[in-house]
Amino acid sequence: MGRRVVITGMGIWSCIGTGLDEVKDSLYKGKSGIGREEERLTYGFQSCLTGIVPQPILKGIIDRHLRRGLSEEAEFAFMASRQAFEQAGMDQDYIDANEVGCIFGNDSSAKPVIEAARIMAEKHDTALLGQSFVFQGMNSTVNMNISTIFHLKGINFSVSAACASGSHSIGLAYMFIKDGLQDVILCGGAQETNYYSMASFDAIGAFSKRMDAPAKASRPFDRDRDGLVPSGGAAALVLEEYEHAVARGANIIAEVKGYGFSSNGTSIISQPSDTGCVTAMRRAMESAGVDADSIDYINAHATSTRQGDMFEAMALCKLFKGRHALISSTKGMTGHECWMAGASEIVYSVLMMQHGFVAPNLNFETPDEYSSQLNIARETIDTRVDTVLSNSFGFGGTNSALIITKL
Repeated sequence: MGRRVVITGMGIWSCIGTGLDEVKDSLYKGKSGIGREEERLTYGFQSCLTGIVPQPILKGIIDRHLRRGLSEEAEFAFMASRQAFEQAGMDQDYIDANEVGCIFGNDSSAKPVIEAARIMAEKHDTALLGQSFVFQGMNSTVNMNISTIFHLKGINFSVSAACASGSHSIGLAYMFIKDGLQDVILCGGAQETNYYSMASFDAIGAFSKRMDAPAKASRPFDRDRDGLVPSGGAAALVLEEYEHAVARGANIIAEVKGYGFSSNGTSIISQPSDTGCVTAMRRAMESAGVDADSIDYINAHATSTRQGDMFEAMALCKLFKGRHALISSTKGMTGHECWMAGASEIVYSVLMMQHGFVAPNLNFETPDEYSSQLNIARETIDTRVDTVLSNSFGFGGTNSALIITKL
């Protein structure tokens, strides 16, 4: 069975709030964080829609020398990690005296790479680049910066798995702790929001063009969805071995009970598979020792794309049609937080669990032939939530599913 793994701290920096209380209120009220960024149109985008994520002000919080190495997504991750450690009751003295690991999901760092290339194209002199671009541009920018700033001495690497990156990071941290290789790991996901990082997605027509009504643009499972809305930020969780948490008197928030994964093995372009989704969900439930009737809430991956939502709905029907589990995709409020989404949606789900409600699947107005068979929450529902299944599926056919339970 292995050791039990619990969550003792959480942090969030997103378009619907930059702290747990604000995010909980946004979830309950069904508040959208999506807006327009006009400079995207000037840059050449087809759609200017995006999640509006505040930029952290780090002056006076982090030394200038350390700030230079932070990419945008690493800044978001620092703010979320700071919150997670605080809630876990882990100050710097504790971190210095104990081995704490760091696993973050991140799959791009476009802005520093493009800015460095621009300097080179104009000046033809590498000496003008300095050292900052090295640490900002690497895919491991988040965990290398976070582990350095907080002096973390445990496992330390990035998970790059497209839109399942944040979920896989939690799953891997869960496995490391369960198998006795670590006692504490900071894990999560981070996503840059600058338009440099999103141009290639806009090029393939992935984004909604409902620019006249930003809050209505992200429509998971709705018949009239026309694409996703890009978003980002960061989410961080402190995972800890249960006995270790009890021994230090930690406030235990929830338990990570299961992790499932699979690969579709089809096209590198987004070609979802209901079979791959089902495999990941079944594996997570088997890992957790629960069945479909035990699940109270499913945080769906559903990003508001035609194919992706359709195949996930087909998969959910195979396992949960006629069951009591409520289903919603919080991406109706947040847009698609990409590499961060699998981690942020665990934070969102745990907040619902703590406060006894299920957040609405915003803009679900007209079901299609697949989503009409699902128990989708159209509005906020006050209800007890003891067991959550959270799905994350990404480009290249990578699938991840997590089971979280209340203690």
